[in-house]
Amino acid sequence: MHNAQRLPGLNLLTQLVQRTAHHSTPSTPKGSHPCNPVTWQRCNAAPSLDIPSVRCDSVHVVSEKYERLRGLLRAYGSCLVAYSGGVDSAFLACVAREVLGDKSLAAIADSPSLPRREFEQAMSLGRQFGFPVRVLRTREFENANYLANPDNRCYFCKHELFAELAPLAKAEGLAVIAYGENASDIGDFRPGAQAAAEFQVRAPLKEAGLTKADIRTLSAQLGLPTADKPQMACLSSRVPYGERVTPHKLGMIEQAENVLRDLGFYDVRVRHHELRSAGFLSTINSQLPTTLHLARIEVGPAEIRKLLEDGLSTKVAKALKQIGYAHATDVAAEAHASGRGVAEIVLERGLMTAEALAEVLRPEVLT
Repeated sequence: MHNAQRLPGLNLLTQLVQRTAHHSTPSTPKGSHPCNPVTWQRCNAAPSLDIPSVRCDSVHVVSEKYERLRGLLRAYGSCLVAYSGGVDSAFLACVAREVLGDKSLAAIADSPSLPRREFEQAMSLGRQFGFPVRVLRTREFENANYLANPDNRCYFCKHELFAELAPLAKAEGLAVIAYGENASDIGDFRPGAQAAAEFQVRAPLKEAGLTKADIRTLSAQLGLPTADKPQMACLSSRVPYGERVTPHKLGMIEQAENVLRDLGFYDVRVRHHELRSAGFLSTINSQLPTTLHLARIEVGPAEIRKLLEDGLSTKVAKALKQIGYAHATDVAAEAHASGRGVAEIVLERGLMTAEALAEVLRPEVLT
């Protein structure tokens, strides 16, 4: 792929300010790189995002961070980006390609924890914005530590990823491996950062001081469709710590979330719980298996009313039962809407006994 043609012109600060007055759809001039906002400004096109109240001082700060990021990438000389198709890694892969051209490459890990739709969208995004994506088959599901699902599960996932990226970077002659940790992640419990440190993987977004909000703003200016994408943790995150992760469970979760998205929901989580009390189950039906799957549906705050109205939650529950869930509950959404506790609603509606509820739900969701 050819290197991006960089046109001299206004800096990002000027572009951001000018774009508050434009509302046209972004287009990319022939011969230019789609991740280069300068070329868009020069062709008098801009993303459709409106920022009418943007202040020049805050824009200036974001612009400085953006230029700091470009400087870091330029100093790398070459870079392999750990790519997932999410907000952060998509932005990083796009900017790295614009800055480094053919000396940058994105790589995505394909495993049961990545939904097929997410994988396809990530690959499509790379084609649309001109950065090549290499597919790696990671083997974290062969690691007993990962399958046991401890609270540092992400460490084992990232360790496997970086163990695959390191030889790829060497083979391709790429000096630095980078991933999408950003400045908003500072202070969070992130076991994956330990694996990154062990492999000397850089976090240029964080080093440049770019927060999640900054990245969304800049992504919108670049025309990236990930600008307003909900945070998308891997499917394994839907299984409570301590309950074993399996490809079968993740397949059920993926199908369940697809049901909700096909109904028009945007910000979706289906939490997968197991009910393993043989004594409790036998009081219901002696023919039932000793392990049942329970789906706990979560949607974004703006979508809660939609889920609770017009019998839609009943329709969703029926669809999830066809997938293999013995019970699907929207109590998380109802609790959010009413301000009441999850446990209170479950018990009041007679969905489960207190004994069964204590086994299925972790303490942190009982309030």
